[in-house]
Amino acid sequence: MLPPQFLKTPLAHRALHDVALQRPENSAAAVQAAVDAGYGIEIDVQVSSDNRAIVFHDYDLARLTDGRGAINERRAEDLSTIPLTGGGGAGIPGLSDVLAMVGGQVPLLIEIKDQDGALGPEVGVLEAAVADALQDYAGAVAVMSFNPHSMVAMQTLAPEVPRGLVTEAFQRADWGETPISRLISLTNISDYERVGASFISHNKRDLHHPRVAELKSQGARILTWTIRSPEEERKAREIAENITFEGYLPAPAP
Repeated sequence: MLPPQFLKTPLAHRALHDVALQRPENSAAAVQAAVDAGYGIEIDVQVSSDNRAIVFHDYDLARLTDGRGAINERRAEDLSTIPLTGGGGAGIPGLSDVLAMVGGQVPLLIEIKDQDGALGPEVGVLEAAVADALQDYAGAVAVMSFNPHSMVAMQTLAPEVPRGLVTEAFQRADWGETPISRLISLTNISDYERVGASFISHNKRDLHHPRVAELKSQGARILTWTIRSPEEERKAREIAENITFEGYLPAPAP
């Protein structure tokens, strides 16, 4: 089950990032700022060419660094030397680096980015890297993905780590490589039971979907993303038990 910390402590989206303060998204500085402020942390992971879990959102380096090319074509050691834009020279951290920083002080939610390209079954390498990194981690941690196949893999690789699905109204315009029939199934959160999930993290714009209410009535824990103001938080909490936030500072856990 999802540890209770995940329902009490607001989760900083891609850590507590603020480029004006030299804290880019998913950076070590943003992670440390969240820990210092007492917030939970949501991060993204991709895979390096040498099969290490890297804390980075995009598939390509261009938006977040001065580098170019796919992140999965670079070794983890090389990625650690590529400065994040606005980060004061700090490179891209690995998942093991972040785990060492957090050290169980706050809950850590890890989104495993889809590696199939169409939310299909071609996954496993990144999941194995995440499971390896988490092997000796004792803090409150959970994993989630838009791709249910990723959570099936984690069910085998790290069955003791709580699993969830990132969910929304899957629109063709956003998921053009994914078959329509699959998008319908994902919108209906049809894989929840199959992957052994204990929670969903659902898009704030679609919290009133009947399937969300159904899952909640059956005991699923409901998180939501991405909340950017106190008013959005107030509305979201009418349904969701906790939020992933950015751009403002919600009240921390009591």
